[in-house]
Amino acid sequence: MASFGSLATIAAGSLVGAILGLIGGGGSVLAVPLLVYGVGVRSPHVAIGTSAIAVSVSALANLFAHARSGNVKWPCALVFTVAGMIGAIEGSSVAKLVDGQRLLTAFGLLMIVVGGAMLRGPPRAERFDVRLTPASAGRLAPPLVAMGLGVGALSGFFGIGGGFLIVPGLIAATGMPMISAIGTSLVSVAAFGATTAANYALSGLIDANIAALFIAGGLMGGVLGVRLGGRLSRGKNGLRHIFGVAVILVGLYVSARGLLNASAG
Repeated sequence: MASFGSLATIAAGSLVGAILGLIGGGGSVLAVPLLVYGVGVRSPHVAIGTSAIAVSVSALANLFAHARSGNVKWPCALVFTVAGMIGAIEGSSVAKLVDGQRLLTAFGLLMIVVGGAMLRGPPRAERFDVRLTPASAGRLAPPLVAMGLGVGALSGFFGIGGGFLIVPGLIAATGMPMISAIGTSLVSVAAFGATTAANYALSGLIDANIAALFIAGGLMGGVLGVRLGGRLSRGKNGLRHIFGVAVILVGLYVSARGLLNASAG
């Protein structure tokens, strides 16, 4: 891979990592368009498979800190994640059969939805201690499984972490507080990304060199983003809104390019 391409990949990974560290979930949705239009990965399928690895590693890196702080509801995470991995297998399998440009068009539309959700702000949760036990399983397990299957399928289809879907999904299914949903979601994000990446790897749709460079950039950018986020904590809502608008604009561009390329093909 050329040196310019290597630098572009590291820069793209750093940007995604910095956004994730600065404002939380949603930043990984930029990974695929950055790999396609910034780095120059020609195949959308390779971009999706490769970004899935980076998403998984990034989630694992952030999971440890949340676990130490007691923000992870492990029983809920296990049920949601197992169901979601089944969905991710199905979603990624279907995506490999879809034309690459049509997949990019759909991805751009998803970005518009993500941007809109970020403009609306995080959902509010009831404040009580959620525990998945044999006594509460009849109430909590069914919605966790249903939400996990649906979110996992979308995550696998688009090759994204899906944290922006997992967090509200966990809250809707259990009513857990936002901080617990964020910490718990990272278990699923890591697992969904790994599942999607493994499925794409079986079809040879992953570039290991690009993945390694993207991850390296993401880890560096994440450190910067976390430090900067601490200084700008009071303005995070404003930053989230600005990023939401940017995601919508990029989504419009990706959708338009996908439609044009599909019609030209």
